[in-house]
Amino acid sequence: MNAPSELNFEDMLKIRLEVLRREHRDLDAAIHALEETGRPDQLTLRRLKKQKLSLKDQIVKIEDQLIPDIIA
Repeated sequence: MNAPSELNFEDMLKIRLEVLRREHRDLDAAIHALEETGRPDQLTLRRLKKQKLSLKDQIVKIEDQLIPDIIA
């Protein structure tokens, strides 16, 4: 029970990254389910795909912050 009461910046990024990945998976499942209906609402489908792409951009940005630069 001696866990620190505050998270460091890297830990917060890792938590945020996991949340974004979960949201991305959920959107992927929702898009797939909507496409399976036969005649999906194209506007809703477009909005979900745009939101999924935005999440992917955020995921990549956080991954870049967590991976240290290696000088070759």
